[in-house]
Amino acid sequence: MENVDLHCHSRASDGLLAPAEIVLRAQGLGVTTLALTDHDDTSGLEEATEAAHEARIRFVPGVEISVTWKGTTIHVVGLGIDAGDPLLAEGLKRVRGGRTRRAARIAEALAGAGIPGSLEGAMTYVKNPDLISRTHFARFLVESGYARDVGSVFRNYLVSGKPGYVPHHWSELGDALKWIRSAGGIAVLAHPARYNFTREELHRFLAEFSDYGGLGIEVMTPNHTPQECAMYVALAREFGMLASRGSDFHGPGESRVELGAIPQLPDGLKPVWKEL
Repeated sequence: MENVDLHCHSRASDGLLAPAEIVLRAQGLGVTTLALTDHDDTSGLEEATEAAHEARIRFVPGVEISVTWKGTTIHVVGLGIDAGDPLLAEGLKRVRGGRTRRAARIAEALAGAGIPGSLEGAMTYVKNPDLISRTHFARFLVESGYARDVGSVFRNYLVSGKPGYVPHHWSELGDALKWIRSAGGIAVLAHPARYNFTREELHRFLAEFSDYGGLGIEVMTPNHTPQECAMYVALAREFGMLASRGSDFHGPGESRVELGAIPQLPDGLKPVWKEL
């Protein structure tokens, strides 16, 4: 049976392992098709592609783009992209510039809450300064003793209403999907349960997502309860969307599940990997 994982992260963005290490770990765990989908960046794809060729597993080049839709941060995965596409490259560059500005504001907010030096501390965990994320701040806060793990940092410091949270506007939905289409990729809504949409809001989003050329939805992820999975199965069928499966793996000790360790898609859905 195929073991497909189309959502994971390397050290090129906010993962813990190098791209080649991700590929070898996936191979050892029985993954047969893997996509690397680093946040707003494609710099790890060349290394991962070479490692996958040597490991003899199918590799899908990907990216996860940060989008703001009606005040909510949404993540859209682009699968099967050409990382050299100029429109995609320029768009991702603009998004990364926003990450740098947000990081400075997060550090100011944390300093106001009595946590100095967080920007410098977070930067020690970053490979590419343009890709600094909340996860890097979380690792610094854990290492400095402010929280027991990354998850508790997010809950207590980095979400809306907490001392380290700052609002930020990412790319527009239409722009992000245009970049993915320009690069020959398929746009997939990542971990839809994370956004706390009502069913009506999710319908409105998926209608707009489809209008802009979005083709897929992650049905099986570690974030989804069985009831939520059933809902996304129904929505995939209703909107005629391709279904995806991904672990959202970031590294040992920080992820809910291992690479490939997610339920198989239910029968009757159209797997997105059959179109890649």
